[in-house]
Amino acid sequence: MTALAYPDETLDAGRLLPSAVPLQLIDPGGSAGGSPGGLSVPEPAVLRELHRRMVLGRRFDTQATALTKQGRLAVYPSSRGQDACQVGAALALREQDWLFPTYRDSVAVLTRGVPAEETLTLLRGDWHCGYDPYEHRVAPQCTPLATNTLHAVGLAYAARLKQEDQVALVLLGDGATSEGDTHEALNFAAVWKAPVVFLVQNNGYAISVPLAQQTAAPTLAAKGIGYGVPSMLIDGNDAAVVYAAVRAGLERAAAGGGPTLIEAVTYRIEAHTNADDATRYRASAEVSAWLERDPIARLEAYLRAGALLDDAAAGRLAAEAEQLAAEIRMRMNADVAPDPAELFEHVYARPTAALERQRAALRAELAELEEPAP
Repeated sequence: MTALAYPDETLDAGRLLPSAVPLQLIDPGGSAGGSPGGLSVPEPAVLRELHRRMVLGRRFDTQATALTKQGRLAVYPSSRGQDACQVGAALALREQDWLFPTYRDSVAVLTRGVPAEETLTLLRGDWHCGYDPYEHRVAPQCTPLATNTLHAVGLAYAARLKQEDQVALVLLGDGATSEGDTHEALNFAAVWKAPVVFLVQNNGYAISVPLAQQTAAPTLAAKGIGYGVPSMLIDGNDAAVVYAAVRAGLERAAAGGGPTLIEAVTYRIEAHTNADDATRYRASAEVSAWLERDPIARLEAYLRAGALLDDAAAGRLAAEAEQLAAEIRMRMNADVAPDPAELFEHVYARPTAALERQRAALRAELAELEEPAP
């Protein structure tokens, strides 16, 4: 009987293991924390942009939450607390790379260059996707958990087959790792050596379900070894290490090294959405403890200590953030009149006969409603 043979490269399981503790470049107090795992603190210009984008993203997030309470948005899943993951990941992308976000990743979409009002169109209920994915290389925000993982692997594998220099970055939460789609995506990404980076934002809860009730794995990053995917465990509130880790994964993928799984340990400060009551499943003391680990305050302390940020620059940035919020209010307060027939647009590249019949029936019904009463 012939013994089962494995490729030699899969025998070195040690290279797949993440660190025992989350990697950190800047500690919670704002001091440099070394260069763990071969990662190093980004250049000052990158650090300043990380800080700027987080400040703008936080103000965007706060304004979107207010718009939801005013009824201008149907729903808004805040990413406050996850700012470093949102911004660090998006800024690490090259122009030709693709971002595959979830419903909670509006700040990442904004950071990628999508206008604020287009970023919020989905959450307003006007369109399934309010921006051109091809223009920005940002896939539509994914609401069903983990389906975007398969989309990312598909695009990445296609890029490899076409010999195109593109990498897909897919964002997902800890709850999405419990879905079968994530298993399939990691498995085939490894088999095909697809150029894709998986960034798991482990914010502690899948809506109300804590991580301990989702998995018995010591870390989510440790799951990579089962797929043959190198993994990293990082501090998700350290924007510098998020940027460095994602960039390292992108460079490895672009060089033909295949996928990387990154778990970023962070926290969702606000409720799951405006329809959620987070006090029913977590204590206020837990939230307060994470507020003290604010990713923006951490990077700001580092920048100020290195004379990379002063009061004048901080003031200009605050004004820029307020201007962004004012523009969002102006644009989102404008009433829109969506055409119901647009419901049938972009379902298929070529509409099916059934869709055409349904569209014709809807148009006929709308025409009857517009006719003046006798």
